[in-house]
Amino acid sequence: MFNLANESTLYKLDELILHNCDRFDCGVEDLNDFFLNDAIAYEKDLMGKTYCWLDNSNDRKIIAMITLANAGIQTTHLPNNPKRHLHKAIAYNKQGRTYPAVLIGRLGVNTQYQGAQYRIGAQIMDFIKDWFISYDNKTGCRFILVDAVNNLHTTTYYERNGFRPLFMRESEEKAFYNIREDEELKTRMFYFDLLNY
Repeated sequence: MFNLANESTLYKLDELILHNCDRFDCGVEDLNDFFLNDAIAYEKDLMGKTYCWLDNSNDRKIIAMITLANAGIQTTHLPNNPKRHLHKAIAYNKQGRTYPAVLIGRLGVNTQYQGAQYRIGAQIMDFIKDWFISYDNKTGCRFILVDAVNNLHTTTYYERNGFRPLFMRESEEKAFYNIREDEELKTRMFYFDLLNY
């Protein structure tokens, strides 16, 4: 299996990397467009930072990219069911209206590094979990959040990596976001409690 920690190097994405590396393609055109055309501007506007892993054996190959941003889980307006699940994880004297989180805004793995022989997605999840519970983490961060594309492949990936849907039923999530019942729910919010890692 390809070992992301030993066989690649993590960098903050910049113009030089984009210029010097082969074109990144994760197989999803919207993600490719964001990473190649919008990620740098996104960081300049302080909306999130994008990181990439370069293959140590060929530093023109971007293995994967991820965009992270500060976030929080606001419990004030949540329905009772998800609110109870979150409060249950927090000590009673620490329960509040907002819990600190990091948001995975975008995540893409190069098509050349996809598949069971690489397991890049699972390794990235482990890296992020380790990163935000490590001593070097600059802020308190209890949860990892992701607004995942609502398809079986994506939601199964996050569930397999220990994430839980914030709303157990799609109807609850639609009601929360004022989406009509007959409309498609394009994304689903998932969370991971770092104290369970």
